[in-house]
Amino acid sequence: MTAVVAKNKVISLIYVVRNEKGEIFEYRDLPVSYVHGSGTDLFPKIEQALEGRAVGDRVAVQLTPADAFGDRDPKLTFTDDIENAPPELRRVGAEFEAQNAKGESIMLTVTRIEGDRITVDANHPLAGQNISFEVTVQDIRDATPEEIRDGRPAGDLPTLQ
Repeated sequence: MTAVVAKNKVISLIYVVRNEKGEIFEYRDLPVSYVHGSGTDLFPKIEQALEGRAVGDRVAVQLTPADAFGDRDPKLTFTDDIENAPPELRRVGAEFEAQNAKGESIMLTVTRIEGDRITVDANHPLAGQNISFEVTVQDIRDATPEEIRDGRPAGDLPTLQ
């Protein structure tokens, strides 16, 4: 009997994420794993599309901002004097990690430098975009009781996060 993607299975997959222009945003050709049905690592529409699939199956899923990274939030964009930024961050595209008011870790990206002003954005780069995921199932196995409890696979394979 062929194993299929189902609740409490550890699924290993490779994937391509494309922005709404069709450009590759992220590509993983080394398998990453998650516990199917745990609700912790995949967007629900992708999990639903994978349900019942077998090793080697490929699915393509289109996601709206509401299904993925949400709408862009203008409150997550900040402009300040460039002198307040370390020299290594004084370039468009520079990324750095910071903590928000709740103490949560957030990624910020320098999006604009005009004169002596620098703008950083804490929105996910794909926020506000319709995106596509192309996912290929590489392996399926039963999750251990610990993996089911934790909602994450154990072992040495990277997980989707």
